[in-house]
Amino acid sequence: MSLTLNKLEDLHTQLLQDLEMYERQLQRMNAEISEYHQLKSTIVVIERDLREGFKTQVNVGANVFMKAKVPTTDKILINVGMNHYVEFSLEEALKFVDFRIRVLTKQNDVIREAIIKTKAKIKLALLCVQQ
Repeated sequence: MSLTLNKLEDLHTQLLQDLEMYERQLQRMNAEISEYHQLKSTIVVIERDLREGFKTQVNVGANVFMKAKVPTTDKILINVGMNHYVEFSLEEALKFVDFRIRVLTKQNDVIREAIIKTKAKIKLALLCVQQ
């Protein structure tokens, strides 16, 4: 089966669009993984240093802050997706965060594989166009 030059160019364009989509997905995943690593660090600090509670400032909207006191840090709320929050003990929260990091890392690996395959297809299409 022989491909015409137009079909090869269309294929090349489609592959470039796919590659761009995969790279955007990879960036989003990396950002989410980074957020979970930050959350894990925060939980560790709370466990280690802030067991007795702490004082903070809370943004109540329009960059207006008010003082707040957190009397106990036994439990925290974590956004588990689609703006649904679940209350976890600190130990449970660490387990959940570790699980999410593992899942997201595996999804990242799948996307990286798709990027590698797409780049290989692009190179193949370019070689066909050159001939």
